[in-house]
Amino acid sequence: MMRVLEIPYPDDLPAAMGQSPVAFERQIKLLVAARMYELGHISSGRAAELAGVGRFEFLEALGQYRISTFNYSLADLEQEIREARARAAKTA
Repeated sequence: MMRVLEIPYPDDLPAAMGQSPVAFERQIKLLVAARMYELGHISSGRAAELAGVGRFEFLEALGQYRISTFNYSLADLEQEIREARARAAKTA
């Protein structure tokens, strides 16, 4: 089941931004999903679903908004580095 969120906006806003209403609404959905992904609230797959696009298209669009596709916290990144070093030490 899906719920619907309505966001009112002035009729002239899409044209002022050089977009059609459809393109404007698509961009708003993508921006909301991208921000939720960036904050770590949802996965890239879930964000793509929210935006109404495929996962690859969503990840590609993140670059337009200067959002990294690698959504690691500092603790997660440090853990990944420790594990990579441990694996490298075993093969050396």
